Amino acid sequence: MDCRSGVGGKDGRSHGGAVSSSAVALWLVLLASFSLVSCSREKVAPVPNDTTLLQAVTPADPAKFPSLQGNKHWSNPYLVVRPAEVGLLSGVAANEEQILKPEEVLRALAQLPASAWPYGRVVAILVDARPTSSEEDRIALRRNRGIVAGELQNARVAIRWIPTT
Repeated sequence: MDCRSGVGGKDGRSHGGAVSSSAVALWLVLLASFSLVSCSREKVAPVPNDTTLLQAVTPADPAKFPSLQGNKHWSNPYLVVRPAEVGLLSGVAANEEQILKPEEVLRALAQLPASAWPYGRVVAILVDARPTSSEEDRIALRRNRGIVAGELQNARVAIRWIPTT
């Protein structure tokens, strides 16, 4: 009886499902080489998140803040919270209001240059509450205020609340 009968046919060649030992060896060599290539790649530093970027801004310095009556001269980022959106004014483009979703505020602040933060890591926030607002708008306004304030506090950005007139 042929001792190779389980490996293939009479001549030792595979029939359909059998795999030769040279094919297995080739597969192992390829697998090992791909493993070495993937391990030898340079590690790419992770992209810093918005909170990390904001930590590069110096902490807030209350001695530099203008008086509450001088808010027209506020030079740091200024946010206006509304029921459907948040407006961002900054010293970079003081004459343009950038309209954001509440979840986008931190990202937008993190993208501002260091020159936009002369008082340190602090923003002024005006909540655009109107006496004639519907109950739905008041609820949306409270939700947006909470989202923005929570994200700023988590990122250790001080808030200067501007009273409504």
